[in-house]
Amino acid sequence: MSKLVAFAAIQGGYKVVSTAEGEYKNALETFNADSKIEFPNTGYYLPVIYSLTGMKVETLEDIKEPLEFARGLLPPHVKGKNHLPYLGPLLDAGMAAIFAYEIIEALRILREPDFYIAQEDPDIEAGKIWVGPADDVILRKRGVEFVDGSAPGFAAIVGAAPDPETAKMIVEDYQKKNLYIFCAAKHNGTSVIEQLIQAGVQIGWNTRIVPFGPDISSAVFALGFANRAAMAFGGVQPGDYKKILHYNKDRVFAFVNALGDIGTEWGVAAAGCVNWGFPTLADTDIPEILPTGICTYEHVVANVSHDEICQKSVEIRGLKVAVSEIKIPCSFGPAFEGERVRGADLFCQMGGGKTQATELVKMADMKEIEDAKVEVVGPDIGDMKEGGTLPLGIYVQVAGREMQTDFEPILERQIHHLINYIQGIMHIGQRDIAWIRVSKAAIEKGFTLKDIGVVLHAKFHQDFGKILDKVQVTLYTDKAEVDKLTKRARAEYKFRDERVEKMTDEDVEIYYSCTLCQSFAPTHVCSVSPERTGLCGAYNWMDCKASYEINPTGPNQPIEKGECIDPVLGQWKGVNEFVNKASRGAITHYNFYSMVIDPMTTCGCCECIAAMLPGCNGVMTVGRDYTGETPCGMKFTTLAGVMGGGASSPGFVGHSKFNITQGKFIKGDGGLLRMVWMPKILKEEIKERIEKRGAAMGMPNLYDMIADETVGVTEEEILPFLQKKGHPALKMDPIVG
Repeated sequence: MSKLVAFAAIQGGYKVVSTAEGEYKNALETFNADSKIEFPNTGYYLPVIYSLTGMKVETLEDIKEPLEFARGLLPPHVKGKNHLPYLGPLLDAGMAAIFAYEIIEALRILREPDFYIAQEDPDIEAGKIWVGPADDVILRKRGVEFVDGSAPGFAAIVGAAPDPETAKMIVEDYQKKNLYIFCAAKHNGTSVIEQLIQAGVQIGWNTRIVPFGPDISSAVFALGFANRAAMAFGGVQPGDYKKILHYNKDRVFAFVNALGDIGTEWGVAAAGCVNWGFPTLADTDIPEILPTGICTYEHVVANVSHDEICQKSVEIRGLKVAVSEIKIPCSFGPAFEGERVRGADLFCQMGGGKTQATELVKMADMKEIEDAKVEVVGPDIGDMKEGGTLPLGIYVQVAGREMQTDFEPILERQIHHLINYIQGIMHIGQRDIAWIRVSKAAIEKGFTLKDIGVVLHAKFHQDFGKILDKVQVTLYTDKAEVDKLTKRARAEYKFRDERVEKMTDEDVEIYYSCTLCQSFAPTHVCSVSPERTGLCGAYNWMDCKASYEINPTGPNQPIEKGECIDPVLGQWKGVNEFVNKASRGAITHYNFYSMVIDPMTTCGCCECIAAMLPGCNGVMTVGRDYTGETPCGMKFTTLAGVMGGGASSPGFVGHSKFNITQGKFIKGDGGLLRMVWMPKILKEEIKERIEKRGAAMGMPNLYDMIADETVGVTEEEILPFLQKKGHPALKMDPIVG
């Protein structure tokens, strides 16, 4: 390390600390000393300062102590002498600057409380792109990924690339490796984030591209996130700076990419990051720090080309990334699972009520199928015009010595998230209510429906190689063939569902979770019991049991239901504990058998949504294949948008079609006898089951008492019908207390 490096960085430390002192003095002249200082919706004070020193900054006056501490870290000036080229003084100056940067950001939030937006999805059109410090909900949801390995690490990018195309290339390279990208600071009037927006790339926590802020000081939020993860998930106590820094070096594989000219303020920030074991790689000619010592390998590396910066960063940080290349034209990986394909980006779609889209996985004899055979029967996307629709049938045949028919629905449900892994493709729903949206960007890259088959073949082998030897995929877009597959699939679904017909929730002590949909509904935790099938309709209790056998660390985990808190509403102590943990504290409890009192959470993949109709003293339900108006005043799409993001919404609940006629369906609210309206298409689909369940409840003519859209689509229109039929809901206790 040269004297030039040490001098420049230490000068930067003096400059940043002085800036913080000046801003603090101005703040004291403007605000009361007891003014609240915080990063909104967080519980870690100023997290870098708190985690490393134990100092709790709660008021403006409290800033004085850590600011003096930062000043004390700066190496003393010796007149006529340059600083010696040793790491110690450099690291101290870097840490002083990091403390000062955190104070600067806290003072910014005091002055401009609306500068940052505490949300996961930046509002690009409104110009609200900077998210600031991650709140605790995001920390609980995202931070655990750095502990369990689903996120190998993060790239902190400061500055801007030469052009938007280069910025996009760099960021997509990191996304392919499942890394998060934390961005801050501008260079030459722009930033990587603004370049990505210009290039049409979606930013935000959902795509793992996080726009922390426009200044170099905003980069402190990345370090704060890392330290909070160490405290929250690593059990490191505040003030134990050695453990905090060692934890980050050993467990959080992060590094900095500096794009653009590096001045003293960027330089001292890089020196600060070395304390964490996070190296810096720059695309400019800066003094290097190549010997090892704090970081795993080199500390600061210069002149790294843009097409090599991703791989070079991974190597220097010592990060081992396992990525299996799948030969499709679009990028592929979990980083794209939360991506949305909105109207302006849409090229075409399949299903979602526009056409029929069905998915079926069936076990085959080894001799019947050909491994890796992928076939499209009917027109492909290349035959379509922008805005077009196609029916779609995805038929996957699998064979293997360890394969069982019980595993079919588990493999079938994987289709949902595997298609979502394709950049520019969005998948919602399952079974015969799937919905796939294809973006213009994906088409421009050359995406075809055959690529879905390529992905399913590759990932089924990768993820389920222990039970599978062959995978063959057929994609039907010919309407007659799709209808034929749908008819067969519905018979299979019926058979699967009825396997648990005679089981009750009292028969078992273990329920199962399903968290497959948390990429779209972060706080949603589906709990599946014998009498409460998964709200997507794809998983029943036996399916989840089989899924756990295949993948003990997967999304279907056993839940010991434990002590029964309320047998009528359906609440258990063990379930509450699991839900609280799996939702990262967002949901502390819910009831299996009620939609009125603390109902189960709902995601966008639900087959149906039930809603209260107080004027009729009953409830209605609507499936996603009905697109008309409903008596609650909202269509299915509106209902799903209002409460389908993982919320527990009293008065509403998502559920499967099969669940409607299960014994415990909204038992706590009066059960199926409360049902006063449902669309005719749904009512006819489950007619036999309604009649059977109604008879068991003493109402053999219940089917004829339930109104549909032919009667009316408002409470006022259907009430006379219900009165004429003598619907039992009208004589029950008020549904709203």
